[in-house]
Amino acid sequence: MKRFLAVLALFGVVGLSAAPAFADDKPAAPVAAAAEAAPAPAAAPVAAPAPAAEAAAAEIPAPKVDKGDTTWLMVCAALVILMSIPGLALFYGGLVRSKNMLSVLMQVFMVFSLITVLWCIYGYSVAFTEGSAFFGSLDKLFLSGVTPESLAATFSKGVAVPEFAYIVFQGAFAAITCGLIIGAFAERIKFSALLVFVVLWFSFSYLPMAHMVWYWAGPDGYVDAAAAEKLGATAGFLFQKGALDFAGGTVVHINAAVAGLVGAFLIGKRIGYGRESMAPHSLTMTMIGASLLWFGWFGFNAGSALEANGTSALAFINTWLATAAATVSWVFAEWLIKGKPSMLGAASGAVAGLVAITPAAGFVGVVGALVLGLLAGVVCLWGVNGLKRLLGADDSLDVFGVHGVGGILGAVLTGVFAAPSLGGTGIWDYVTNAVAPEYSIGDQVIIQLTGVGTTIIWSAVVSLVAYKLVDMFIGLRVPEEEEREGLDVTSHGESAYHL
Repeated sequence: MKRFLAVLALFGVVGLSAAPAFADDKPAAPVAAAAEAAPAPAAAPVAAPAPAAEAAAAEIPAPKVDKGDTTWLMVCAALVILMSIPGLALFYGGLVRSKNMLSVLMQVFMVFSLITVLWCIYGYSVAFTEGSAFFGSLDKLFLSGVTPESLAATFSKGVAVPEFAYIVFQGAFAAITCGLIIGAFAERIKFSALLVFVVLWFSFSYLPMAHMVWYWAGPDGYVDAAAAEKLGATAGFLFQKGALDFAGGTVVHINAAVAGLVGAFLIGKRIGYGRESMAPHSLTMTMIGASLLWFGWFGFNAGSALEANGTSALAFINTWLATAAATVSWVFAEWLIKGKPSMLGAASGAVAGLVAITPAAGFVGVVGALVLGLLAGVVCLWGVNGLKRLLGADDSLDVFGVHGVGGILGAVLTGVFAAPSLGGTGIWDYVTNAVAPEYSIGDQVIIQLTGVGTTIIWSAVVSLVAYKLVDMFIGLRVPEEEEREGLDVTSHGESAYHL
């Protein structure tokens, strides 16, 4: 418990270190929305820019839907779904002991399905409709008012995509984020407790973070400074600050990693942890899962441009390169330290690279992606070894060491490598329709730290309350005898293997 409280204190320090940015309510560039930012801060229908003055509204081009953009977005949504089932399920399943393989598959499969249902009932409405700076509204409960003719804005003026396609794409993000948490306390949580926790965390951590980082009214109404200021005030809290998160470094990876770490502390260590062998039962399955994650991640990152264009291609090559670089750096570092290169290290390095490039994918140049990948492999190797020992938590599948550490690294360095002077795209000013002339690496890094600190504190508090509530009414952990026998049989009455 002392270590858990120390970690919470550390989270608070990280959040407070970003305080200067909270004092400044101006975005990174005046009236500038982040260029091609995030998997769609624009989920509002294209009609959302209506608050602009009537004269300015007359200048807004009629939105057009391109079949290529629509096709690309739907393919990318399918790729993100592939990342969860079977990608994440096999990656995690191979890492646990054989007696718990089926339980992990079931947990990922069921969490994906449950979040999909909740997303369509209220999740999309809370995350991607205009409301406060922290929550959207309930105007689109059960997707009310969304029809095949409804449009969602992209990052280009006058360009839209069908809102249904956008809903599926963003819903797949929500589902895999909740699934990531499972790895931190694999092999010992009650199935019912997991489902209740996920509902609470999705509702009060994922949805607000998605709204804070990605919601805005879309670019069409940014016709002059006054209109831009008025529209900017309707965006999410961190979007207004100018935080850059192309595809989910804060919303997905840090958010889930903190929830997982809190759970690992509160649920406790596995029976026999540190004394008995808990080696992965099938690195073959883990390698297949990691490969599916890498493949699907092109939809995750490149699809976040919302259009089939140059920014999408930039995110695509950056995802390819950074992942390969992280694999190489992790394997060589492990080889140097431990004397042998491992398949587990290669798979872990790949995921570390994918995580680190996620917030930066459409903002940095290829050299920035290369540096990010090389750093991610080494830093996350430390995260799953040195940092894990310092924290003292049984984070079963190293969710925090990879997703937390890699997400923080990528989010902060996005502020560095997005600089045009370092090959990045800079900040796009939608009023002038050009890259903002000035970019301060120091100022942007402070804004990025604000996003990281906000995510850590928000997720930690929500997770702590949610776990405590679940433990109070259901209990978090299976009985000792069930844990020893394995969750496949005791929780689901099935076995992954029959020998």
